[in-house]
Amino acid sequence: MKAVAFDYVRASSVEDAVDALGDDNVKVLAGGQSLVPLLNMRLARPAVLVDINRLAELSYLRRDNGNLVIGALTRHRTVERSPLVYEDIPLLAEALKYVGHVSIRNRGTFGGSLAHADPAAELPAVCVALDASLLVQGHDGVREIAARDFFLGPHRTALKPSELLISVRVPVPPAETGYSVQELSPRGNDLALVGAFAAVTVESDGTCAQARIAVAGAGPTPIRAVAVEQALTGQALTDSTIAAAVAELSVDPPDSIHAPASYRREMASVLTRRAIRTAVSR
Repeated sequence: MKAVAFDYVRASSVEDAVDALGDDNVKVLAGGQSLVPLLNMRLARPAVLVDINRLAELSYLRRDNGNLVIGALTRHRTVERSPLVYEDIPLLAEALKYVGHVSIRNRGTFGGSLAHADPAAELPAVCVALDASLLVQGHDGVREIAARDFFLGPHRTALKPSELLISVRVPVPPAETGYSVQELSPRGNDLALVGAFAAVTVESDGTCAQARIAVAGAGPTPIRAVAVEQALTGQALTDSTIAAAVAELSVDPPDSIHAPASYRREMASVLTRRAIRTAVSR
């Protein structure tokens, strides 16, 4: 199929892009790896398409006061291969290897994945796990939204129709932090049926100083496993304490053509336990 007819705006600045926004009939074109298939299948029918691909000011990676700041238009592949990401936030570097195929990562953008808000996607879950915040610009200026508050449901976010996501701020975990991504997919590089993302900070005596854990594909949004984190914190990280903590995991996955909810629920526990163990070993 072909997309329905729409007006096309090529933005020359962030302000220019924001001026073109205003209601749900306007869509932003960044990498296009999610939007273009939706257009071609006519699942998305915008009246106006705002192309932000020439906004070089939205493509960058930099350190800023204990955070890694990523411009919304930065390509997945750029983030994946950045030495800053490997050094500061290896959980993100590992998660990006699961994002589609390399050809998709060459075009897809960091901000675009977050704005698309697929509950099975990797980057929303990583941002929720690491307490990232998202900066958005609208007609009234710039505001900051915590990742935990940004995702409202499948393909639904706290972005207003008149706002553009411009950057993401990810706190850098302590140096004594291990990490792990564990996914179950029908085929390699497919969206995960379930994914678990863990960053665990370990004290010198082997106890857990801090745990940050999120699960993807097990609910309408990425799920922060707060109860599991609380059960781990201050405990010796043995197999028994990890198993007891994971027993606190509460998810509500949907049924799908690929797997029933009961299977996804069980796999969420299995993968979370595996992610914690691997993070601790690292």
